[in-house]
Amino acid sequence: MKFTLNWLREYIDTDLEPARIADHLTMLGLEVDACVPCYPELNGVVVARIEAVFPHPNADKLVLCDVNAGQGLTRVVCGAPNARAGLVTPLALPGAVLPGGFTIKPAKIRGEESCGMLCSAKELGIAEDQTGIMELAADLQPGVALSQALGLVDTMIEVDLTPNRPDCASVLGIAREVGGVIGKRIKPPVDTPPALSDENLPFSVEVEAVADCPRYAARLVRKVKIGPSPWWLRQRLLAVGMRPINNIVDITNFVMLEYGQPLHAFDFNKLAGGKIVVRRARVGESFVTLDGNEHQLEPEMLMICDAKRPVALAGIMGGANSEVDAETTDILLESACFSAIGIRRTAGKLKMSTEASYRFERGVDPQGVPRAMERAVQLIAALSGGEIVEGGVDCRDGVIAPAPIILRGKRTRALLGMDLTLDRIGAALAGIEIDVEKLDDDTLRVTPPSFRVDLEREVDLIEEVARIVGYNLLPTTLPMVPMNFSEQDPLRELRKKVVQTLTALGFYEAINYSFVAPQHCDLLGLAADDARRQSVHLLNPLAEDQSVLRTTLLPGLLENLRRNVNHQSHDVRLFEIGKVFHPLESGQPQEPFRLAAVVSGRRNPGAPVLHAGETPVDILDVKGVVTQILESLRLGGTITCEAGVASQELPFAEPGSVLAVRGGEQILGWCGAFSQKTLKGFGVKQQAFFVDLDLAAFGGFSPQAKTFAPLPKFPFVKWDMALIVPEGAAAGEMLAAIHGCGDKLIERAEIFDVFQGKNIEAGKKSVAISITYRAVDRTLDDETVGKIHQKIIEMMISRFNGQLREA
Repeated sequence: MKFTLNWLREYIDTDLEPARIADHLTMLGLEVDACVPCYPELNGVVVARIEAVFPHPNADKLVLCDVNAGQGLTRVVCGAPNARAGLVTPLALPGAVLPGGFTIKPAKIRGEESCGMLCSAKELGIAEDQTGIMELAADLQPGVALSQALGLVDTMIEVDLTPNRPDCASVLGIAREVGGVIGKRIKPPVDTPPALSDENLPFSVEVEAVADCPRYAARLVRKVKIGPSPWWLRQRLLAVGMRPINNIVDITNFVMLEYGQPLHAFDFNKLAGGKIVVRRARVGESFVTLDGNEHQLEPEMLMICDAKRPVALAGIMGGANSEVDAETTDILLESACFSAIGIRRTAGKLKMSTEASYRFERGVDPQGVPRAMERAVQLIAALSGGEIVEGGVDCRDGVIAPAPIILRGKRTRALLGMDLTLDRIGAALAGIEIDVEKLDDDTLRVTPPSFRVDLEREVDLIEEVARIVGYNLLPTTLPMVPMNFSEQDPLRELRKKVVQTLTALGFYEAINYSFVAPQHCDLLGLAADDARRQSVHLLNPLAEDQSVLRTTLLPGLLENLRRNVNHQSHDVRLFEIGKVFHPLESGQPQEPFRLAAVVSGRRNPGAPVLHAGETPVDILDVKGVVTQILESLRLGGTITCEAGVASQELPFAEPGSVLAVRGGEQILGWCGAFSQKTLKGFGVKQQAFFVDLDLAAFGGFSPQAKTFAPLPKFPFVKWDMALIVPEGAAAGEMLAAIHGCGDKLIERAEIFDVFQGKNIEAGKKSVAISITYRAVDRTLDDETVGKIHQKIIEMMISRFNGQLREA
C-alpha cells in the first residue's frame, strides 16, 4: 500500500515527520518498506518564462528561446511546437538528472548554444503528455523550484500489509492507525452517506448469488464529460505509481486508494436492458476483459452481467463491452462487497491480479460500500459536470453484523504484564474506532467494526491494546531456567544404550518405512489367527505395497538383506528400532517400540582365512548379541535367553534353532535362524539369523545396581573338570549350578570345550568347564581348593546324571 504524507494529512491532523510516522507504523505491526521523497528527479528543474522566440538559423524545426529563470535571460534551443513568447514552462538547468538517468549539460545544437532544456510532462516523469513542452500557470514566479510550484514536495511511504489487515489497504485506514497512536480521530470526506431509494430508477440490480456478494450498491450519473483529470488528482495517482487515464477512471482509482473500496464505472448506454445481474458463470461461458484477453469461465466464478451477457469479472476487472470511453455520457457506478474466498479462487485460476482483487481477496468493509459510492459520485459531479440521478440501489441481504466480544481487564493485564486500567484499555480500542461498552469494573463488551475482519476472539483485542499502548512498553523479563537436570524419557535412554551397544558390535542401523505390503504376513507364514496379521489399513496409500502399517520389523530388514546380497555385500549386520502398529477397538492403534536385527555372512569378515576368516555366523552369534544387550542394560541376571519355543509361534524360523528371551514368565522376544522357505520367499540366497525383541517391555525390569569391588590383592587358582552328561543337558544350567552353590571362593566358571564322538557313548557329550577360585584375604593352597572342587564335581554328577571323564 502506497500513500503520501500530504495525502495522509488531509484526514488526520498531524505534524509528525515522515520518519516518525514510519516508526509508528512499524511498531503497530505495519512494516514500512519505503519512505522516500517524491519526484527526486525534479531537483534542478525550475519554473521559467519564455520571453522571446527566434528561428534557428541552421534548423527549420528548432527555435531559439530566451527564457527567464529568475536570474536573467538564458538561451535554450527547443523543438517543441508550442514554444511561444509568454509561455510559463519547466526548465531543466545544467546538472539536473531527469528520469532515465539523462543528465542536462550545456551544449551546441546545430551551432547554437543551449544552456538547459525546456521539458514536457513525460520527460519529467509526472504525466504521459509529450506533444509539447509542459504549460504551467501564467502567475507562477520564474526561478521557483518546479516541485514547490506544483505542490510536489512530498514523501511517499510504502507499507507491506499482512493478509489479515485489509483495512490498511487505504489511506483512511493508515490514518486511523496513526490517529490511534497520537490520540486523534480521522476526518473522512464522507462520514454518513444518504439513504438510497430505488423507486423510479432507470436501472435495476438483481443479486442471484447473495453468498458471493453480500452487498451491491449502484448509482447513475448522467451527462458526464470524459476528459483529463485536474492536476491535483493526477498528482495523487502519479505519486503512488498509478497512471492517470481520464477523469472517471481516475476518480474510481482515487477513491479505491482513499477508502480501500474498489469501484467500477460502466458506460450505462452499453448495458442491455439497463439492468445489472450478479450471478455465477454459466457452463462454457467466456469473457473478454479490459486488457483484451479472453477467459474461459468456470461455474463457481462470479460475474456482473446486464440483461443479456457478462460485463465484468466481479472484483477483478471490467469487460471491454461496457468500458468507459471518450463517447461515454452516462455512468453507472458500482460499489460492492464480494466474498474474499471466491475472488481469491477466481483470480488464481485465471492468473489475474489487480488492485481491486488485491483488496477483495483480503476482505473489504461492507459498511464502506455506500461511503465510497457517495464520495465517488460527488467527485464525478464536480470534475466531469455530471448530474447525479436521485436515489440508487443498495442490496445488502448478505451483510452480517459482527458479534460482540467480552474483554476482561484481568486477562488483559495477565497476558501483557502491564498494569492497565479498564479505562485505559477501552480508550486504546476506541482510538481506532472500536466500539466499547463497560459492563462492570473489570469487563468490556467490545463490538468489532466491520472493517476489522481479523478481530474474532478476546486475545485479538488484547493484541490491539498492546499495539496501541506500544509494544516497546511491554515489560521485559528473563526466562526462568531451573537449575536441575530435566527428567529424561526412560525409553529414549534405553534406545540410546541399545544403539550404542549394537554399533559397537559392528551393526549398521536401518530406517524403513512404516508403510508395508500386506503380503509380508504370507511370506512370514503367519497363521490366520496370528495377532501380527491384524494390521491398520491406510485409507489413501501411496502404493499397493505400502497400504498397511507394519506389525513386525523383520520383513523390512529381510528386504534390506536381499538388496545388500544382490549388490555383492554378503556380510551383513543390520538392526532397526521402531514402532509397530496393532489396531485397537478405541480407534488409535497401539504403537510399541521393538528391536529387530539380522545377521548373515561371515563371523569375522576382516580376519585372515587361516584364522577363521571364512567361518559363517550361527545361532550362537545372535545369542551373543542378545546377551551383550542385556549386559549393557544390566539386565543379565533378570532376563535370560533359553531354548523352548513352539514352532507355531515363529513359523518363519528354522525349527530347533530358536531361543526365547524371557523375563520371568514373560516372553520378551526371540533370536534364531530364518527357515529356508522364508528366506526364499524374500529372495535371500544365503543363511540368515534374526533377533526380535519387545524393547518397550524391557522398561518394566529394574536393572541391577552398580557395585564396586577393590582390585584383588591375591592370585587366583584355575582348576578344570570334564563331565560326561546326557546330550540334552543345557550348558547354561550347568554354569548356573556352579555359580549357585554359594561358595565365596568361586570367582568365575566357563565352558571351554564340548565334545561328542570317539570314546563318548551315543546320546551323551563331554563338557569341559574351567573354574576360577580366589580369596580376598589370602593366597589359596591346593588343599583348600581341592575340597571345594571335589564338592562341585559331586554336585554336578548328581544333578546332571553325569560322570567324571578320565584323562
